[in-house]
Parts: sequence; structure tokens; C-alpha cells
Amino acid sequence: MSYQKNSTDLQKANEGKTINPFVLMFGLLVVMTILTYIMPAGQYERTEVDGTTVVDPESFTFVERTPVGLLDMFNSFHYGLINGASIILFVLLFGSALGIMQATGAIDELIKYVTFKFGSKEKILVPVLVLIFGLLGTLIGSAEDALVYIAIIAPMMVSLRFDALTGFAIVMLGVMNVGFVSGITNPFSVGVAQTIAELPIYSGMGMRILLFAIFYVVTVLYIIRHAKKVKKDPSLGVYGHYEKQTEFKRDENYKMSMRHRLSLLVFLGTFIGLVFGVIQLGWYISEIAGIFLFGAVIMGIITKLKPSEMGESFVSGAKDMIAGAMIIGVAQAVLVVIQDGNLIDSFLYYSTLAVGNLPPILTAIGMFIMQFFINFFVNSGSGQAALTMPIMAPLGDLVDITRQTSVLAFQLGDGITNAIFPTSAVLLAGLGMMGIPYTRWVKWVLPFVLIQTVLAMIILVIAQLIHYS
Repeated sequence: MSYQKNSTDLQKANEGKTINPFVLMFGLLVVMTILTYIMPAGQYERTEVDGTTVVDPESFTFVERTPVGLLDMFNSFHYGLINGASIILFVLLFGSALGIMQATGAIDELIKYVTFKFGSKEKILVPVLVLIFGLLGTLIGSAEDALVYIAIIAPMMVSLRFDALTGFAIVMLGVMNVGFVSGITNPFSVGVAQTIAELPIYSGMGMRILLFAIFYVVTVLYIIRHAKKVKKDPSLGVYGHYEKQTEFKRDENYKMSMRHRLSLLVFLGTFIGLVFGVIQLGWYISEIAGIFLFGAVIMGIITKLKPSEMGESFVSGAKDMIAGAMIIGVAQAVLVVIQDGNLIDSFLYYSTLAVGNLPPILTAIGMFIMQFFINFFVNSGSGQAALTMPIMAPLGDLVDITRQTSVLAFQLGDGITNAIFPTSAVLLAGLGMMGIPYTRWVKWVLPFVLIQTVLAMIILVIAQLIHYS
């Protein structure tokens, strides 16, 4: 059973079928640069409220355009790498840790074990995994650490005769489009938004639990539908860096060595430490990278890896992550151009004008659509909440929309788009790690996003009719 990298011939066969993500992002960068010459620039004043920088909704003024020059456009690549440095370095360090872990052979053994146990029960495995990742997203706001899980789950799904896209979707859609969309106790999205809207923290939880249940079922059904097609016809799969599985055999004599068992206990302990640290100690990506490096070294010692082997694996692991890490910097370069051109606040201003002119029953949907597109420019739950909620909350008061519904529109718009917008660092880094083309992913996930969008609109209309509070 193999899940090694694809051959050169397979990679060449895939070339030319999709747009290179770096070319795609450069095209977007050019478009935004041109907009700095055409679109009026504007600014809101910011104030500090309880340690959070928020927008004064009455303070918008047009300012002189600050068009981005040709050289400045190319300079934005460097500034984008600087702005995205924390996530880029996290991706590289995690890749280094994973390289050591893979060199121990323990992860291969884990995949073999799961294949042995679930070779005839994969219909159970997919819903269970989506539930786990959905809970991580909705309860503690897991985001960047999804990259850790993607690197483990994707090859595991390939070993079960699915494809890399199935594994990527289980983690990505579980964390983002089940977890972040529902945000039952997500401190980074709902927590910040409710605080700014002056609502009791985590109030209105019943609606969000219902959201979680609805989007969980939709997500599981969508992924299983794809997985069944791939298992029936492997040529329909998207394998990225991994080889297609043409046959599946269970080794009834399979037995894991004691060293690998101990290594996997350390591996499990690393994940437990990660969850505990995030929830109880407020850990972020520096600590997450640190604990994985620590776990990797311990696993190397247990399996008797030589120091030179660890060093070589450290470098080769980072090398495998270069594409995913670099695309984060390029996505950040687009945001640098938008910020330098003073366009973010202008987008926000014109969006609120359009929302305010809608019929009352449609205003909540208008808020959702506005948040949907604002997330392209501000792909951070807490950042988007700080930018938009000071405007959306009082706007809702004026048009008889409860503040709880305004928060609901925010979390739906923020969460759904994480699966498709190319400014999402986690999305692009994960696709780069797996070798899945961005355009191929969009083609697959777009119907799912449209389904979620329709459901979101229905839910918002219901929230408006019942005066959700």
C-alpha cells in the first residue's frame, strides 16, 4: 500500500489543465492595482474599545486617491511575505516537524492501522472525522492548525481508496464550513462580534447549534457523494501529490511494532497538548509549531533516528511546504495593494449604502452578502468583526433587525467564503501542501458553497421573521 508522491509523468499529465495559483493571484493583484486608479478612496476613523480597534460608522470621508505604481505593485510581494510571515513560518516549521515524524515510519503505520480497522467501514469514518473537525472549528475556532490535520487525513483517505481531495475536504469543510459557519462558542468570530454588538457573550446559542447540525449533515452528504464516485471510478479522483490506489488489500497478519506504538502515543499526546494549550493557555501558531517540533524530536529518539537523519528530514519536510507557504505571501500582497490604495473602507461604505436601501425583509440577506464579499479583503474572523460590526449593529437597529441577526449575518458571510476565496491563507496553504490545483478545488466546491449560501439566506429570513435575539 502506497501513498507516495506522484511520478513526474503523472504531474506532467496534469499540467496545462488548470491555472497555476501564482498566476491566478498575480492577475488578481493587477486588477486591484488598476482599481486604485479608478475607484474613489475613503477612510473611516478608528477608535479603541476594550482593547479592540473598531470603526466609527459616522466618520467616513473620501480622501485623495493613492494609486499603486508599477514598482509598488511588485514591491507588494515582499511586504506580503512580511505581513504573512507568522503563518508562512508556521507552515514551514510544521512541514519540518512532519518530515521528522514521517521519517520515523510511525505515520505510515498509523495509516496502515486505520486502513486495517476501517477498510470495510469507511462510511463511518467520514462522518466521525467531519464531526471532530467541525467541533474544533465551532468550539475553539481552530483555523491554521487545520493544516496539521490535512497532512495526516489526506493520505489516510487515499489509503482507503478515496482521493486527496476527500481528505482535504473532510478537514477544510469540517473546520471552516461546519465549524466557523456555526460558531457555537468560537471566540474569534462570534465572541468578538457579540462583544462589539454589546450582546451577552455566546447568547442565542440555540440557533447556532441548529446551524451546526444542518451544515454538518449537508457537508457529510456532499463529501460522501464524491468519495463514493472516486471509489467506484478512481479516474474521477483528485490525488495531488499522492498516487491513485488501484487495489486495496487488508493484511490480516498486520502488527505494529512497539517503537511505533510508543511513537504514536507521543503523536496523540502532541494533539492533546495542542487542544489543551489552545483552550486553556491561549496558544497560537508559535506554540503549535513548537509542540509539534518537540513531539517530532521525541518520536525520532524513540525510533532511533540518527541526528543527521532528523536534520535531513527537517529540511526536506520544509521543502515540501514551500509552494503552500509562498502562496500565502502572494495572497497577502493583494491585500497590501488594497490597503495602500485606501480601498477597503470604500468597499465597506458602498456596501452599507446598498444594504440600507433594501426592503426590510431582505436587509438581513443584504448584510450577509456584504459580509460575504468583505471577507475577500479581510479574511480574518476577528478582523472582519472589528471592521464591520460597529456599522452593521447600528444599521440593524435602524431597519428593525435584531443585533443577534446582524451577528448571524456576519458569521455566515465570514464562514462560508473561507472554502473558496483565494485570499484565505489556510485554504491556499492546504491546497499547496496537497498539490491540489486551486481551480480544480473551486470547480468541486462551488456547488457546495452555493447550497450553503441558499441555506444561509433561508435561515436569515427565518431569523428576521422571529426577531432572533
